[in-house]
Amino acid sequence: MPKSADIGTKRLISLAPNNWVRWVTQIPDVVASNILDPQFQWISREGDVLVRAQSPRYGEFLVLNELQLRYKPDMPRRMRAYAALAEEKYNLPTYPVLINLLKEGNIEIPTCYQSEFAGLQARQDYQVINLWEVDVEIAFQEPVSPLIPLVPILKGGAEESVVQRALQILRSDRQLSELEIVMAFFASFVLDSALIRQIMRWDMAILSESPWYQQILQEGEKRGIQEGLQQGIQEGLQQGMQRGIQEGLQQGMQRGIQEGLQQGILLSIETSLELKFGAKGLELLSEISQISDLERLKAIYREVITANTLDQVRRSL
Repeated sequence: MPKSADIGTKRLISLAPNNWVRWVTQIPDVVASNILDPQFQWISREGDVLVRAQSPRYGEFLVLNELQLRYKPDMPRRMRAYAALAEEKYNLPTYPVLINLLKEGNIEIPTCYQSEFAGLQARQDYQVINLWEVDVEIAFQEPVSPLIPLVPILKGGAEESVVQRALQILRSDRQLSELEIVMAFFASFVLDSALIRQIMRWDMAILSESPWYQQILQEGEKRGIQEGLQQGIQEGLQQGMQRGIQEGLQQGMQRGIQEGLQQGILLSIETSLELKFGAKGLELLSEISQISDLERLKAIYREVITANTLDQVRRSL
């Protein structure tokens, strides 16, 4: 299954944690103490950051930030689980915030989880922030704003002059300059790549050399290799019953690594197709999955990263 985009959430919030928690909670005097490890034993975490905060009125509490590239229908139930686990682990009240980055159709996004079973009721409220509804000027109100790399997808941010303004801020601050590639990534959802090249003065092919690209590729290959090795070892053991365990394991592991690399690149392509083109992008997977040549798959992946439209990807096939 596709993994949520890792846009360096913790890095963004750590730029100005006080500004961030004040913005998401709308509590003017709240102060961020530190960013905690949000990993919970029973649930796989993806795009979350847990911040310990305090204010004169509410005392010490947790701000649970859950960032999603696109809203998913199971988020209310997950927000309930995440908030409960955070409270249990740290024994502090939790303020959950769901932040959706890109709009997907006209879906109504609920602000609470509710369920009833056998006369018992459960409810979890949480704050919802849809970035396409956030005025872009908010990003420019603070000297160091975590929202600056997200300017292109804010309301009113998909303008050349606005993106140039944000780019100047990124490049004038060493602390922010490393996030230029993040802004380029989000700009690719709302602006033509030729315009992005003109604004940023570098070829969008640089995305293929970026940490974002490399991380998706490495994580996909790693996951694919693991799955391939498991399958290969299992097949190898079965063959080993007939030809000898050693020979079977060797052949199975070799085949598993090859299949794992292929599966890893396919997972990366799948992730990128969903990130850039949504459900329509995933329609190409059936055709792409028939390709076994690793070099051709890598070329297709690069095309997905740099393409402006889904038709460009189709033509490359």
